[in-house]
Amino acid sequence: MPTPITLDATAAKTFIRYARMLSARGYVHNTLGNIVLRVPHPDFAHGVAYTKHAELSLEEMELENIVITDIPTSRVLLGDTITSIGHNLSREILRLRPDIHATIHVHDDALLAFFGSGAYREVRTISLDLPFVLGKPIHYVPAHIDVEADVSSVQSFIGATNSVVLLGHGVTTLGRNVSEAYHRLNSLTAEVRRNIEAELLAERAGSRPAYRSEEEIRSMYRFAESIIYPKRAERVMRED
Repeated sequence: MPTPITLDATAAKTFIRYARMLSARGYVHNTLGNIVLRVPHPDFAHGVAYTKHAELSLEEMELENIVITDIPTSRVLLGDTITSIGHNLSREILRLRPDIHATIHVHDDALLAFFGSGAYREVRTISLDLPFVLGKPIHYVPAHIDVEADVSSVQSFIGATNSVVLLGHGVTTLGRNVSEAYHRLNSLTAEVRRNIEAELLAERAGSRPAYRSEEEIRSMYRFAESIIYPKRAERVMRED
């Protein structure tokens, strides 16, 4: 007999908490942008997805605005209103990445301005924390490709990244839980602001920003797990 679809109180509380946190940081401007949480369910191999419905913003969210959907399809399992088109991308990420249980998608002002200037093609690494927190390189989707309307290309890149920048649009971060997705979002947007400030200050001083080398960055990705989730307090960047 099928198990009824009901709202899990813990998952719903977590969703509202992070919606408030995203709003407090100024990430939320309108009805676009979302959180998606994967919640296990005995009748669904991929689990089910908790998200907000279309037509309101995360800062307006209450428990009654949470909808539950299937993951391989857009079928709404609990709720009366459909999701936004952006939910397609998050569902596809969850379908392809069983290790990922949360996504966050926002339209960050600094990130949009940075790439919208036409002067930069990627976020360069200044701080130590960005590669450690992201765990994998950022993937950039060209502005002419709409991976929300057509998710067919997602499989080609999603296994090699935990952060997807949609140029001219926004950013989606992935996490094994919503806390990890949130930390990755904050680290990435902070590094964008550092890039902007470093470029402006360097231009004024006639110098160059001190970006990390590719070799340093690869090393940081390799040891990301032991730095962010250490099992000991020493020798964490050793191969042994």
